[in-house]
Amino acid sequence: MSHISEILDFNQKFVENKEYEAYLTSRFPDKKMIIITCMDTRLVELLPKAMNFKNGDVKVIKNAGAVISQPFGSVMRSVMVALYELNAEEVIVVGHHGCGMAALNADHMINSIKERGISEEVLSTLENSGIKLTKWLRGFDSIQEGVIQTVELIKRHPLLPPGVPVHGMIMDPTTGALELVSEGYTSN
Repeated sequence: MSHISEILDFNQKFVENKEYEAYLTSRFPDKKMIIITCMDTRLVELLPKAMNFKNGDVKVIKNAGAVISQPFGSVMRSVMVALYELNAEEVIVVGHHGCGMAALNADHMINSIKERGISEEVLSTLENSGIKLTKWLRGFDSIQEGVIQTVELIKRHPLLPPGVPVHGMIMDPTTGALELVSEGYTSN
C-alpha cells in the first residue's frame, strides 16, 4: 500500500468518526502570534507542546532553518498577511540546535541535484539568468546567527507595522528547552 493510499484510508475514517471536531477553530490566531520555525521533523509535535500552544492559537510558518532569505518572498508575505489580515500582533522566530541549515553545503547539494537528474544545461541557464545557486543554497554558520538575521530582516522590513514585537528563540530539539536570543518588547 502506498503512503497516499494509507493517508486517504486514514482520512476517510477520521472524517467519518468526526475526529476533526476536536480541532475546530477559526482562521484567526487566539494568541495573536506568528511562529516562524524550521521544518525539522523533531519539531512537529514538540514545538507546540514546549511553547504551550494548540490548534487555533498561533500561525505557524515552517521552512528550512526558520530563515527568511527574501524580504519580499513568500515567507515574508505570509507574515504580512497574518499581521494585516488575521489579527496577529507578535512574531517569534524559533530556530533549533542541530539544524541542517547550519551544515548545508551548497556544492554538495548541487552535486545531489545533478545526481538526481537535473542537467548541466538547466543549471547553466539558472546561473546565466542571475540565479546564483551557491548563494541561494547557503546555510548559516550558527543557529544564533540565523535566528538573529531573520529577526533583524523582519524588524527592518518597510511594511512591518510600528510596535510589532519580533523575538528570536533557539530550541533544544530533544528536550524542547527554549533560549531567548532576541527579546522584541524592549527593542521596539
